[in-house]
Amino acid sequence: MTEDKSTQGDSSADGEFEREPVPARALLGFKSFVGMYAGEHCAGTELMIGPLFIAAGVSAYDLIVGLLLGNLLAVVSWMALTAPIATRSRLTLYYQLEKICGPVLVTLYNLANGIMFCFLAGAMITVSATAVGVWAGFPMPKLDDIYPNSVGWVLAVLGVGLLISIVAAYGYESVSQFANIASPWMVLVFLAFGLVGLRQLGVTGFHDFWSIAETRIWPGGDPMVGKTKFTFWHVTFFAWFCNMAMHIGMADLSVFRFAKKSWYAVATSAGMYVGHFMAWIAASLLYAVQLNANPANTDVLPGPLANNAAGLAGLLCVIIAGWTTANPTIYRAGLAFQAVVPKTSRFAVTLFTGMLATLAGMFPGIAMKLLHFVALYGMVLMPMGAVVFVDFWLIRKFGLRSNYAEYSSRLFNWAAGLTWFLTLGTCTILVLFFDVQIYFVSLPGWFVAAALYVGLSYYYQRIVHQGAPVEATV
Repeated sequence: MTEDKSTQGDSSADGEFEREPVPARALLGFKSFVGMYAGEHCAGTELMIGPLFIAAGVSAYDLIVGLLLGNLLAVVSWMALTAPIATRSRLTLYYQLEKICGPVLVTLYNLANGIMFCFLAGAMITVSATAVGVWAGFPMPKLDDIYPNSVGWVLAVLGVGLLISIVAAYGYESVSQFANIASPWMVLVFLAFGLVGLRQLGVTGFHDFWSIAETRIWPGGDPMVGKTKFTFWHVTFFAWFCNMAMHIGMADLSVFRFAKKSWYAVATSAGMYVGHFMAWIAASLLYAVQLNANPANTDVLPGPLANNAAGLAGLLCVIIAGWTTANPTIYRAGLAFQAVVPKTSRFAVTLFTGMLATLAGMFPGIAMKLLHFVALYGMVLMPMGAVVFVDFWLIRKFGLRSNYAEYSSRLFNWAAGLTWFLTLGTCTILVLFFDVQIYFVSLPGWFVAAALYVGLSYYYQRIVHQGAPVEATV
């Protein structure tokens, strides 16, 4: 027992169970997941993404219908792929990957995953800091800025990031409680953003909404300089894959391992259709108001946009919305780094992770290129999601061992490692040499990864090792 505890790093001491299945006593009800997903996805970054759709020259039909379909595909992905595995294994993604891939490979993956999560959380901290900038009056970033442009900006990001990091460090339950408290109010404020925006654009009812939408809100046409032109398929795939790392990439195994039933994944629809539909549209409306008032003002700054629509309530919404989005993201990143140093306090690791995210948040270029970044993020982490899916459901049907690294005591499962590297190489070649946009490479990439993992596992297990256990080695 003593040896087992040291291996686990006493993971159950703080109720997070990083290196053991979540026990029945720690499972959470449906409401916890509704609150978390509504809070995480109806958040400050929606005030970045909505305007960026307009900057990408999207049309009204392509945006609205594309969002309806893409968000449905995202919910189905959580329900069909992520939650069934999570509620059966009840392990974090990182510990499950360790059993499949071995500690050396999973350390590389956890570092990549944690760093990407930090950049994503940094964009959310950036959003909250724009609200502080309205009050403090310091210069804020422009649409094409990459680096911090004032001392006030750096201090605002630092203060917001520290508060967010402390909440995340207290664990999933505190993250869920914070979201449950904040999300109902935020949803109402985002709805108010949309209603105010419609009124300012001259919409008086359903009868004139569509004509104004096609001419003054999402007229289509050429994108702004440096932006990719978005069509129906861009919107659909972006809505589906902007959270690819969480569902198809399996990162939310770490969240749904606490769910009593796998169908609780339907709670993600609270985030998709309240946040990634209503909130994105509401944010687009605010940006359309700004452009109609001054076409030269192309700045995408959530703080000023919210302030113009709802004053103090809008600014508070931006700050708190950034918290509810960054909290679970930093929590996930902390789990990734925790898996690299399992004997280190999860609280300390998560707090350190939050500071890395805060540093990233000081560079506004991440938030200003958020559409591209989340597509890249999903592409990088997607292959390991395919590995988990195949290893859990399919690998035994081919007469092969699941959790092969654990079974064979290998430190590096080359079948999984080559699957990751070759899939990323294939996707990169498609983008660089065949002019396939990054928004579209991850779907075929998943099937490439699944096929590679089966084929490479057969070669690795049957031919290289002949199915026999080996000593701990790479």
